[in-house]
Amino acid sequence: VQLQASGGGLVQAGGSLRLSCAASGRTPFTYALGWFRQALGKEHEFVGGVSWNGGNTYYEDSVKGRFTISKDNAKNTVYLQMNSLKPEDTAVYYCSAAPDGSPWYQGRGFDYWGQGTQVTVSS
Repeated sequence: VQLQASGGGLVQAGGSLRLSCAASGRTPFTYALGWFRQALGKEHEFVGGVSWNGGNTYYEDSVKGRFTISKDNAKNTVYLQMNSLKPEDTAVYYCSAAPDGSPWYQGRGFDYWGQGTQVTVSS
């Protein structure tokens, strides 16, 4: 699976950004798509994900109610809509893929990674 993320940038606190991640390549399995982030000096953090058919989503508590993950099945693209951004959301954001039958909702099973995109939220 090849993953191409885009959409990062600089935004003021309270603002919004939308990240996109286009998935390509043929696999013998269906896969969930997820978003992770890593802030400078901090550990990798699972933000959330969406199942292969787009019917199930999961969010970490820190982003619930502010971030929305959606998937365009026709384009095999996952989106991360980020609203009410806070300075602590500043990080490099990565999209990733995990077999749909894995416990992806626990942030596990993600073996395929795209390049990161920087999100910076100024106060």
